[in-house]
Amino acid sequence: MELDPLILSRIQFAFVVSFHAIFPVFTIGLASFIAVLEGLAFKTGNPAWIKLSAFWTKVFAVVFGMGVVSGIVMSFQFGTNWSNFAQATANYLGPILSYEVVTAFFLEAAFLGVLLFGRDKVPAGVHLFAAIMVALGTFISSFWILSANSWMQTPAGTELRDGVFYVTSWSEAIFNPSFPYRFMHMGLASFLTGSFVVAGVSAWYLLRKREVEANRKALSMSLWLILFIAPAQLVVGDFHGLNTLEHQPMKVAAMEGNWETSRNVPLLLFAIPDQANQMNHFEVGIPSLASFVLTHDWNGEVPGLNEVAVEEQPPVAIVFWSFRVMVALGMLMILFGLAGLVLRKNGRYWQTPWFLQGLRLMSLTPFVAVLAGWFVTEIGRAPWLVQGMMNQAESVTPSLTGGMALFTLIGYVVVYSMVFSAGVYYLMRVLYVGLEDSSVDDEYDAERPKRPFSAAHVPFEMGDNDTHKPLNQGGH
Repeated sequence: MELDPLILSRIQFAFVVSFHAIFPVFTIGLASFIAVLEGLAFKTGNPAWIKLSAFWTKVFAVVFGMGVVSGIVMSFQFGTNWSNFAQATANYLGPILSYEVVTAFFLEAAFLGVLLFGRDKVPAGVHLFAAIMVALGTFISSFWILSANSWMQTPAGTELRDGVFYVTSWSEAIFNPSFPYRFMHMGLASFLTGSFVVAGVSAWYLLRKREVEANRKALSMSLWLILFIAPAQLVVGDFHGLNTLEHQPMKVAAMEGNWETSRNVPLLLFAIPDQANQMNHFEVGIPSLASFVLTHDWNGEVPGLNEVAVEEQPPVAIVFWSFRVMVALGMLMILFGLAGLVLRKNGRYWQTPWFLQGLRLMSLTPFVAVLAGWFVTEIGRAPWLVQGMMNQAESVTPSLTGGMALFTLIGYVVVYSMVFSAGVYYLMRVLYVGLEDSSVDDEYDAERPKRPFSAAHVPFEMGDNDTHKPLNQGGH
């Protein structure tokens, strides 16, 4: 069997990007949370805020490090596996990626050291400033990266001459048609990811009555953010969908599993897309709802996949189901936000075991939703790398063989698995030690019994093997 270097290169890049994406989306939201905690600590001097900031800064450092390690090789793949693409887009992507390093990465790296090690070495105001700069750096980084990715989705401000893209307007290229929606959508996703992770970990600690005051405060802050951000994400997602319908109609057609351009298109809740026969099996849908959602008109026209040749259609099944996973998890997040609001009466939001257990599980769902969203975005663009202008087959390195691509793919999987395992193990150790490991309360920390670490103590393990007892069933 002959190995296809194009398919293997696509799998390799998908693996690396998917592995890397879960880290920035968490650190962006968490950095802003830490900056708020530092601001509250600076204003009030409350040890609870200081403990929370110190603890989550440790978590941030571990995740930031894993993100850096996993992200470095991404740029190298442009040269090794996608050299034609790298050469063609160098006039635009080269400067954009350089701006990201100069304006964002240096800012994050420099002030992260102050944030991590400077609490007792610099004035409190300087420490707060460092936290703000780290948070700002994460947003600047996402600005440039999403601008580059959005340009590939909706190219603007450039022209293609002799196989090379030349910039005709930097402002149009950077602020291309899909960038504002994509930037807002990813920003809100980052806040939701940070909020649910903080809520899930805080809930785990509250179930075991560990640092109740501080974790109650963290949980309360997270639930307020979830209450407002989750519905806002739904609204922004709607605008993003309308923008995608305008500029990438085949991606929307794949999301909806719609094969023929028509009106009164149903919103499919379930279907098994059959791309070979250009049809769906076992459709279950709500009449005309897709037309209304996409065009805000019950009789609106929705494009069909049959408008283009089969070889120009994206892999429909993956896009179709990834979109539904993302939306379903988004609706679940909204429900948890509303449940938190209802349970605020008499402080039940931090004393109700089933709700706290649910938040533990929900702490992982934003990562799944983000990956599903990236699958929709990137796979839905296929077969194009630069929408409508440069496809994947034209972009791959000409001299790359299937054997070479397979060798590097296996290498990445092995190395990344080792990095991920080591990072997660250390992260679980940090979470297990918790807020008690803080110089703010040395006397308590000295008296706290030291217990050996085991996997049974991590926040995402459903077994209750910890010696800290959960709240009783009534929650009081």
